[in-house]
Amino acid sequence: MAKILVVDDSAVDRRLVASALEGHTVLEAANGDEALGKARQIKPSLIIMDVVMPGKNGFQVCRELRKIPETEHTPIIMLTTKSQPTDKEWGMRQGATEYLTKPFTDGELVEVVRRYV
Repeated sequence: MAKILVVDDSAVDRRLVASALEGHTVLEAANGDEALGKARQIKPSLIIMDVVMPGKNGFQVCRELRKIPETEHTPIIMLTTKSQPTDKEWGMRQGATEYLTKPFTDGELVEVVRRYV
């Protein structure tokens, strides 16, 4: 059972992701600053993060996570409505391991998560 940190400003979206990840320990953060603090504290096996959030966006948080020794190698899956090829390219350049777009199916998410945990 992996510890997975789900970062999204939408409580509904966090619950949708958590329900797809049954069997794992899912921890939640509602914004970028909370995600950075929790990631340092809990050292998750995987981080699933939205891009569009108030304050620090997912791209900014991803860059910061890559600079922290505790999370520099943690897989990060960007899960977002930003679906343009340039968005995906930018996300990967910021340090994302995978880039999925919303809407997603549980099967798609589970398949990607299995690659890393």
